[in-house]
Amino acid sequence: MLKQIVVAAIMAMSLHGAQAAQTRDLPAVVIYGPDPCLACMEWAYHLMENGFTVTFKATRDMAALKRRLGVPQQVESVLTAKIGRYFIEGHVPAEDIKQLLKESPKARGLAVPGLPLGAPGFEGGDPTCEAGCTIVDSATSERESQRELYDTLLVAPNGNTSVYARH
Repeated sequence: MLKQIVVAAIMAMSLHGAQAAQTRDLPAVVIYGPDPCLACMEWAYHLMENGFTVTFKATRDMAALKRRLGVPQQVESVLTAKIGRYFIEGHVPAEDIKQLLKESPKARGLAVPGLPLGAPGFEGGDPTCEAGCTIVDSATSERESQRELYDTLLVAPNGNTSVYARH
């Protein structure tokens, strides 16, 4: 039921004006993820806000999909997407995907490994490290991460990675 509501909400969203024109110039994105995956839906919404047409496909065997698309284990995240000839692994910012499409390098795709707090679609949740932006509770002096610093990695045809963008 939740999946149907979320998918219906995504499909009901429409783009207007300049975004609609920009959408015609961008290839469609197919997102594969577990069912339900609210963070996946949030990332889909982020892409739609940035002019992409998005389809979500609930996928039970994500490991097999990742192997088929050539996603190296060391860069895996929860969701995997396909856009043109590239895979997009994890919560990669839309601007990085647009830059990839513009440059069109010989590569397998882009990846944001894991689930860094603050990446598009994963702006909330329990922090996993003490990097990035933090706030300090004045009453208890406890620190709470609001955002982790993370890299978008370019995955070369041989599976090696390099930093493509820093966030």
